[in-house]
Amino acid sequence: MSQNTLSAPRLNPNALTVLERRYLKRDEQGRVLERPADMFRRVAQTVAAAENLFPGDANIADLEKDFYRLLSSLEFLANSPTLMNAGRELGQLSACFVLPVEDSMESIFEAIKHTALIHKSGGGTGFSFSRIRPANDVVLSTKGVSSGPISFMRVFDAATETIKQGGTRRGANMGILRVDHPDIMDFIMAKRDQTVLTNFNLSVGLTETFMEAVEAGNSYDIINPRDGQVVAQKDAGKVFDRIVDMAWANGEPGIIFLDRLNRDNPTPLAGEIEATNPCGEQPLLPYESCNLGSINLSRMVTADGRVDWDKLQQTVHLAVRFLDNVIEINNYPLQQIRDKTLANRKIGLGIMGWADMLILLGLGYGDDKAVDLAEEVMDFITREARIASRQLAEERAPFPNFTGSRYDHAGEKPLRNATCTTIAPTGTISIIAGASSGIEPIFAISYLRQVLDNDLLVEVHPLFEKIARERGFYSAELMKEIAEQGTIQGFTQIPEDLRRIFVTAHDISPRDHIRMQAAFQKHTDNAVSKTVNFPHSASREQVAEVYLMAYRQGCKGVTIYRDGSRDMQVLSVGKTEAADGKQTLPRESGKTGRKRERPRALQGSTYQMETGCGPLYVTINRDDSGLFELFTTMGKAGGCAASQCEAIGRLVSLAWRSGGQARQTIKQLIGITCHKPAGFGANRVTSCADAVAKAIQMHMLSEKDSDPSFFFSTHGGACPDCGGPVEQEGGCSVCHACGYSECA
Repeated sequence: MSQNTLSAPRLNPNALTVLERRYLKRDEQGRVLERPADMFRRVAQTVAAAENLFPGDANIADLEKDFYRLLSSLEFLANSPTLMNAGRELGQLSACFVLPVEDSMESIFEAIKHTALIHKSGGGTGFSFSRIRPANDVVLSTKGVSSGPISFMRVFDAATETIKQGGTRRGANMGILRVDHPDIMDFIMAKRDQTVLTNFNLSVGLTETFMEAVEAGNSYDIINPRDGQVVAQKDAGKVFDRIVDMAWANGEPGIIFLDRLNRDNPTPLAGEIEATNPCGEQPLLPYESCNLGSINLSRMVTADGRVDWDKLQQTVHLAVRFLDNVIEINNYPLQQIRDKTLANRKIGLGIMGWADMLILLGLGYGDDKAVDLAEEVMDFITREARIASRQLAEERAPFPNFTGSRYDHAGEKPLRNATCTTIAPTGTISIIAGASSGIEPIFAISYLRQVLDNDLLVEVHPLFEKIARERGFYSAELMKEIAEQGTIQGFTQIPEDLRRIFVTAHDISPRDHIRMQAAFQKHTDNAVSKTVNFPHSASREQVAEVYLMAYRQGCKGVTIYRDGSRDMQVLSVGKTEAADGKQTLPRESGKTGRKRERPRALQGSTYQMETGCGPLYVTINRDDSGLFELFTTMGKAGGCAASQCEAIGRLVSLAWRSGGQARQTIKQLIGITCHKPAGFGANRVTSCADAVAKAIQMHMLSEKDSDPSFFFSTHGGACPDCGGPVEQEGGCSVCHACGYSECA
């Protein structure tokens, strides 16, 4: 496979932007020191050098060329920490870690310290908080009462917020609580205010016992983890409905089927799996890490439109060797992590570009043939990955915990790696590869991207643009129209066969999302990261149906997102149709365009917000019809800040009195930044405008506390780095303009 010449990678503008912002080496002044080819060469050279650790006659120079070709051709990319840190001083190459959290202050704060070290090195962390005794439970050593797992999660969240990982990757956590924990209802509702636990994804750990009780309409036991005693029973249906309500309202918590994770636990003698990485696709034992990488399936299609099985086989084998080498040269952040990782040697080879492959093969994402192909492709990848792992075991040695593992059967050849395959979100590396993310549908056919200050550039999916030009219906006007609609369905000037294969997440039914996830899960060692998208009009019953379908079809977890449920979302497809047939943005009911007159007396509340300009007092008043006016007072009188805040208050008041929505006010003001990005005070206020938005948010949450549909997020769908649109993919929020990822 080696070549005498090494060609430079062919990258699109988005890929170059992402690499320059996040991956390439810089000097102390922030000047970029590498070209993309230099980065790929640095990674290939560093990973190939691991061959020196093993006896044999491997030609390291040729292998380095093979690794370079593999990366620079964009046929395979390793997870982000490997691309960022291989061959550099930090040298931490893993993306996924799980840390134990036991029921003691020593363990909890040891875990927080270890979390800080991992986040500083560029990794994400997962935790189970299920071992912590519930709130108000007895603490024998002090004769006091426990504050419970959620209070300690806030400490983890605050620690994560302070660590910026060298400006390349932000901290991300997964928090899991068993469904039979006494604090489960509080955990389910923990993010109804989306300004808290912002550095956590939350998932409820469901058991087979619980799911059987849901289907039978029964109660189930609640168990105190302090002593393992049953302390109560809960109606399984009511708990399940509360999970559904919150997921319908804002996408969290997700669900993870714990018993299924342990059914496939390859090393049960080494411990029980209780947690996963931040996006849920990588179950790990305490102190384990995993190295991920993804094959770009869009590069595995022949010119005449067939799957190139020979090329895919070669790519799998080379990628497995690459990932096993990464385990050897990795600079682990903790000795415990090094020991556990080397004992099991888990790797997670996955895919990206699945939706692109389907387009190249002429298949629609929801077609039965596409689901069948998903099984065939993933079965092939896992089978070949295990063949490659067995060959490495013959060369080097099996993973040390092989004896007693679920692979330890008479007559079977041992494996080098306890797991071989994982399907991760690939948000940022898929942008570098110019491919669709993971197994998700394509992000968009066409979308508007802001460049410079005010200019909008229409970005078109390259395959769609190529075909549109070849078949003679391309025009700039049509591409802009498609960007505004978010779909090509209904555009009769576009041939029907193309409307069938060029589908985005919201063109696909939730049931077809689950069918695809389940098809890949059947042949994946670990788990599958996938977002099941719902239209804004979806009901709670439809969400519940998908959860049950995922359980029945063998998925290991589910993340759903209902379009527009996080009010700050920028990319949405929900428009309403007026009586004249024109599409308009939705409006709150009961609003008119006529300005309301001010009564003599109004009721309201005043909120003190900490800003970089000092304390800001925001007063919000209402009349019988709803919010009426807002005015502000700065802690220090006079000056530019005070006058700007007064102007904001006047304009907000005018908007409300003329029928404007609180939601839209928040949307326009939240996230505006003029101070440090981390913000000031408990609400992390980034500007006076942001303070006003958050005060309105607090006011609406206090008024609508019983209505789980009225929630806001700090960023929502606006990228906090570049302000571009954010899409929900693979259980995470990803900006395709700059590569920002909420889970990276």
